[in-house]
Amino acid sequence: MIRGRYYNKGMELEEYKTYVKQGRTIRAGSPEHLFMHSAAERARQYTAQMNAGSPSQERLQELFFTLTGQPKEESFHIFPPFYTDFGQNIVVGKDVFINEGCSFQDQGGIVIGDGCLIGHQVVLATLNHVQDPAHRADMIPAPILLGKNVWIGAHATILAGVTVGDNSIVAAGAVVTKDVPANTVVGGVPARVIKKIQRPEGENK
Repeated sequence: MIRGRYYNKGMELEEYKTYVKQGRTIRAGSPEHLFMHSAAERARQYTAQMNAGSPSQERLQELFFTLTGQPKEESFHIFPPFYTDFGQNIVVGKDVFINEGCSFQDQGGIVIGDGCLIGHQVVLATLNHVQDPAHRADMIPAPILLGKNVWIGAHATILAGVTVGDNSIVAAGAVVTKDVPANTVVGGVPARVIKKIQRPEGENK
């Protein structure tokens, strides 16, 4: 396992997380940028093990939570292959399921609430490049937050800075660029509200 200062890039994980939590631009060649690249090498080591052969759920949990640095959650399930180019800024709640082929670009932070279902080949992307061509290699991080009991359909993409409210559904193939209210179904490119989810009377909202 790789610990501490990854390949002597001069930055610790908590320093990096504090930096991106502030939404500050990651300049090309900066300590933050170099840290991301060295952390990606670590992530590849773990995802390569997750995606090779037929590891048990127990082994997949061990690898996933070692990768993310989060205490192991026994109710978590994942079907490989799984891809991430960072891995250390993902937090998952209880009873989360991640289906095959998902890609998490978590440098800006990904939080997945209790009871979430993530469909096949979902992409969660927390970085945007700067629009100015002279600085296109610079990146702007922003977190993705999924509330409780969110269902993300197959092949959906959720972009940086998006929050999906509790109980909501993102339809298959949607590209979500804006926040999704709780108890809402969204779909399309870009995703728009399709309908509200009617909760049974008396059920907690």
